[in-house]
Amino acid sequence: MACPFFFPTVKSDSIAWAFPARLPLGSGYCGTCHAAGSEAVPAESELRDFCNLGYSDGCSRLPQERRADCVRFAVAVDNGATISLHYVLERDHAPVEHGRLEFNCESRVWAAQASDLVLQSQAEAYLKSYLERRRRVTEDSR
Repeated sequence: MACPFFFPTVKSDSIAWAFPARLPLGSGYCGTCHAAGSEAVPAESELRDFCNLGYSDGCSRLPQERRADCVRFAVAVDNGATISLHYVLERDHAPVEHGRLEFNCESRVWAAQASDLVLQSQAEAYLKSYLERRRRVTEDSR
């Protein structure tokens, strides 16, 4: 469950997470915060404790009035050619919005993407982490 205002830009191996593969986006990411209507660069502690985890009531930039507290992603379909992701935005631990995003593995193009730029960037980060894990599993099974 990543913060709905977090715009991940680059995977981070330098921040100390106990189990980075278990993070909501599949890895830890650095990026920017879009909560205040403009971009802010979070400190490492904010990235570790808030941005990558959602439900960030301790974050000083989190607006009181917001549509969601976090975003969840899950792979719904992976048939080799297409990957469908489901996403759910939550507020107060209840779903407030959901949808499906679709990635074409052959053309490397999103066939269905989010209209929200921050949500789309999180989907891309999640997919990148997923594809890295999938490739390792495929290589290990040879």
